[in-house]
Amino acid sequence: MRRRETPRGSLERSLMILSRIVSDQAEHNVTALAGELGLPVPTVHRIVAGLAHSGFLSRVARGRYGVGFALRALATEACSTSSLAVLVRPELDDLARRTRRIAHFGIFEGDMVTYLVKAGSNGDRLFTREGMQLEAYCSGIGKILLADLDAADLDRYLSAGPFIALTDTTQTDPGVLRDELERVRQDGFAMDDRSVAPDLTCFAVPVRWPDGRARGAISVSTLAPDTIPHVDGLIARMRKSALAIEHRVFGQAGPRRP
Repeated sequence: MRRRETPRGSLERSLMILSRIVSDQAEHNVTALAGELGLPVPTVHRIVAGLAHSGFLSRVARGRYGVGFALRALATEACSTSSLAVLVRPELDDLARRTRRIAHFGIFEGDMVTYLVKAGSNGDRLFTREGMQLEAYCSGIGKILLADLDAADLDRYLSAGPFIALTDTTQTDPGVLRDELERVRQDGFAMDDRSVAPDLTCFAVPVRWPDGRARGAISVSTLAPDTIPHVDGLIARMRKSALAIEHRVFGQAGPRRP
């Protein structure tokens, strides 16, 4: 007698197949996919047909399927700024509490940094607010996001100056900025050393999307006369928070780029 598949077992198989097809980008057909996942071919055919009927998958060739309209719509909604803010906030609150500093989460929009979440019991000490935008070239989060741009996009950004000095330490030379962004890319973190405000120092690390791109970043800010925390320990703590955000938002950590 054929054992009846439990709802949990069916769901797990469906999610496993859906996840593999999305990451596979229609590279393998259903038969090859079944072999790769260790599932019976008829089972994979049945699940794929159901997902296609629901719009989560779309047939792109004989036996091959890609992302469907329903899944694209769901992903768009899940990554909307309001949804991101809700998902990120608990982890950012935890980071602010652990570091006893003000923490931010921001994304790159229109060549500017948009702050989606601000956390910290002493947040009123800092002029930033949720929803505001700040120049990318001088902020910690902005440097993280700029450092991860494709070469053509970075060239376009750096050629679109002039860049305005907000303080005596703001770097505005495109060539020097390019070198700094390369260091940020190699180090995996950025520092804003009083380049936005004379009493403000920030550290930032990337939050990576499933494609490996840093489309978001988190920062921790220190205001004078507070002492700057031990950098290595702070960055390690921030990276843990970034990974936790990736797991909360996407269900997995984004791949680290070399």
